[in-house]
Amino acid sequence: MQNVIERILNLLAFLLTVQRPVSADEIRMTVAGYDQSSDEAFRRMFERDKDLLRQLGIPLNLAPTDGWEVEHGYVVPADEYGLEDPGLTDEERAALWLAAQVIRVGGQAAGSDALLKLGGAPEGGAMEPLAADLGAESDLLGDVFLAVSERRWIGFDYRDSRRQVAPYGLVHRRGHWYVVGPERSDRSVVKAFRLDRAGEITIGQQPDQFERPSDFRASDSIPQAPWEAGADDLVADVVFDADLAWWAKRQLSGRVEAKEDANGSLHASIPVANVDAFLAWILSFDDRAEIIGPDHLRALFVARVEKGSQ
Repeated sequence: MQNVIERILNLLAFLLTVQRPVSADEIRMTVAGYDQSSDEAFRRMFERDKDLLRQLGIPLNLAPTDGWEVEHGYVVPADEYGLEDPGLTDEERAALWLAAQVIRVGGQAAGSDALLKLGGAPEGGAMEPLAADLGAESDLLGDVFLAVSERRWIGFDYRDSRRQVAPYGLVHRRGHWYVVGPERSDRSVVKAFRLDRAGEITIGQQPDQFERPSDFRASDSIPQAPWEAGADDLVADVVFDADLAWWAKRQLSGRVEAKEDANGSLHASIPVANVDAFLAWILSFDDRAEIIGPDHLRALFVARVEKGSQ
């Protein structure tokens, strides 16, 4: 099924790109997925794909390939396929951009071309992406989810040692999947392990091998922001300009104390455990975020800005 979807998308992309009628032979020679050994195999496949495109509501028409109308080819008329300007507001475009960033399949983010045609991405859109990256570790999710739901022990290599873990839960955070639970060697400490860093995962044969605390929340074991994971320990006092206060709110975790000023700006006290990650995030706001304190953190930020401008 995946091969069919890829071939259909390749065909549609080709037809939209060339913007002229193209013959079946040209499609066969150009579009990936049609490299069949026989003419009959290509004909059957192409007929099915044409029917599928039309069932999806995509206008696939026959039109002359030359002025004498001797040969005909296939074309997707831009005026029939394209969308009219929906007249989205800035807030609606921002919401659409955010939704497009949320899901990634196979590690690929949603493209920005369509959003640009609808009026562009919001200012500040170059920030660290919000994503549910179902990439390399997606193949393991089914097995690990089974272990979580049936309370089976799982084993894997992690940081040069073999681990035996009671998987209390699965959590997705900032593009990665984590399995959360205690190791067999010390059940008093709940840890989080990134699945893409785990090797040779094995699932226990027997279910009901451990008890999960009734009040356990797997998401509480994972830092919500990259600057919350690290060895540093300080609280940053930051003011975000009114025009990007809404965006800052979306990225602040529940550990943050924030209040909106009368002019619409956002004043936030942000716990910081990773200074480098925090400064990189603040830099993404350009001049619309200011670190008020502590003084040494503000000095580090100013030094990084001056170094970048040289």
